[in-house]
Amino acid sequence: MVRSPNRLVIRKIASVSHLPETHQMIQKMCRDFAENELKPHAAKCDREHLFPAKQIEKLGELGLLAIEIPEKYGGAGLDALAYVIAMEEISRGCASTGVIVSVNSSLFLGSIYKFGTDKQKEKYLPTFNDGQKIGFFALSEPGNGSDAGAASTTAVLCDDQYLINGSKCWVTNGFEAEAGIVFATTDKMKKHKGISAFIVHKPCHGLSLGEKDDKLGIRGSSTCILNFEDCSVDQKNILGEPGFGFKIAMIAIDAGRIGIAAQALGIAQASLDVAMDYAEKRTAFGTSILKLQSIQNKIADMALRLESARLLTWRAAALKSSKKSFTKEAAMAKLAASEAATFNAHQSIQILGGMGYVTDMPAERHYRDARITEIYEGTSEIQRLVIATNIIKQYHGFNS
Repeated sequence: MVRSPNRLVIRKIASVSHLPETHQMIQKMCRDFAENELKPHAAKCDREHLFPAKQIEKLGELGLLAIEIPEKYGGAGLDALAYVIAMEEISRGCASTGVIVSVNSSLFLGSIYKFGTDKQKEKYLPTFNDGQKIGFFALSEPGNGSDAGAASTTAVLCDDQYLINGSKCWVTNGFEAEAGIVFATTDKMKKHKGISAFIVHKPCHGLSLGEKDDKLGIRGSSTCILNFEDCSVDQKNILGEPGFGFKIAMIAIDAGRIGIAAQALGIAQASLDVAMDYAEKRTAFGTSILKLQSIQNKIADMALRLESARLLTWRAAALKSSKKSFTKEAAMAKLAASEAATFNAHQSIQILGGMGYVTDMPAERHYRDARITEIYEGTSEIQRLVIATNIIKQYHGFNS
C-alpha cells in the first residue's frame, strides 16, 4: 500500500532535474506493475472488449485508485504529481486501464472529497478505493458534448426525493460502476447556475443502461448511455449545494484534464518504445534502420513532443497541489499531451511500416487509443479556447 511521508515538498517542476524520492518510488512501482500485469493483457482487453477487473483490484490493493485522497479516508495521501506519474505508467501498459483509474480517482472520488459532506466522504471515499467498487461521472449528453451548461437532464424535488429524467452519454465505467455523479438542471430559469450534482447508485429504479459503445480504441473501458425515467434520488445525495453543479463540473474537468494528459503521455511513450525496439532490430540496406537519418529525425521529433508535454503536465500537477489556479495549465497539458500521443502513434506506425498496420504489433492499438485523448475532457478546439481566454484575461490584467 502506498503511503505518504509526513510532509511532501511541492517543488517547482521547472527548476528540478529529477523527481523527489517518493515520486521515483511511485514511478518504479507503477512501471513494474504495467510491465508485468497490464502490458501482457492489453491486447486481449482491446480485442475482446474486456474490462480489466483483476488488474483494477490489484491497483486498489496498491493504493493507486485514490492517490490524492487523504489517508484517513483510505487513500494514499499523495499529491497530484504522484497521480500523473502513476497515470502515465499505467497508461503506458494499458490505456484502457488508465482512463478507468482516472475517472474513479479524479472525477468521482476527487469531486466527493472536495465538495461532499462529512457523511458523504465517510461513506464513499473508503469504499471506492480498493478496486472492489468504482465510480462514474455523467456530464455529457447526446446534444451537448462540449456545452456542459446546457444540461437537458432535469431533477425535480418531490418531498425529500429528486426525480431525475433525461439521458447521459459517453459514461466511462457506466456498466461496471456502482455509483457515480450525475449532473441535472434543477432550475431552468438560472441556466448554468441552475445545474446541480447528485450521487447516484446503480442499480437504481428508473435508471437503465444502453448498449456498450463499440469504439475505435480504449476498448477495455466500457462507455454507454444512462437513461433516467423518474429515477428517485434522496435529497441527501446532492453534492454541494443546489445550483452548484456547473462549478463542480468545471473544477472536476480541470483536474480530469491533467489525468487525461498523463494517460496521453503513457500512449506517447509506449509508441516511442515500440518504434525504438523495432528500429533497433530491423535491418535495411545492410544496417539497422535506427542508424538512418530519416528514422532518427522521427525519433527526435517524437521525444521532443513527449518531453515537452510531460513538463507541461507536471507543471499543471504542481500548481494543483499548491492550491493555485491551474485551468490554463491543465488545458495546455491536455492539448500538448494528446497531440503528442497522436503524433507519436502515427510516427511509430511509419517507422514500423507494414508491421505497424497489423494487430500483431501494439502500434496500431496505440494509434487507435491516442485518438480519443484529443476528444474527451474537452476537444483540442475547446482546450485552445480555454487557453486563449485565460491568456486574454491575463493580458488585460497586466495592462489595466
